[in-house]
Amino acid sequence: MFGQNRQQLRQYYHDVWLKSQNNQTLSALESGIAQVIEQHPEYHAMFNSDSSLEQEYFVENGQTNPYLHMGLHISLHEQISTNRPAGIRAIYPQLQAKYGSAHDAEHQMMECLTESLWLAQRNNQPPSEQDYLTALQALLKN
Repeated sequence: MFGQNRQQLRQYYHDVWLKSQNNQTLSALESGIAQVIEQHPEYHAMFNSDSSLEQEYFVENGQTNPYLHMGLHISLHEQISTNRPAGIRAIYPQLQAKYGSAHDAEHQMMECLTESLWLAQRNNQPPSEQDYLTALQALLKN
């Protein structure tokens, strides 16, 4: 979306949230981002200041990076809308039914997505769509 510039990406989230709160017209991408932000009230306060634009988040300290978290939701929405990997669109409503809501299903799916990305990075290879899809299918069986 914005290359490798973390500051620009974070600022974009802030700008979208401000536009949304001011009832300004949003592009399709902005609307998707605003929807994800809306679903995370625990992050709303951070959009009232610029301090989070430079903040570091360390999982080792029990911190969740809110921008990464929301970005994973957005990535899932893109995967589902394009049905890539093939079959994810069919799995999604089944997981919604199993977990009781789209949001809760997405959190389970995000675990599979992050694992897939971590393995690809560790092995210095592209993510395996098939392994990712297999992990998503396993959620239905557990």
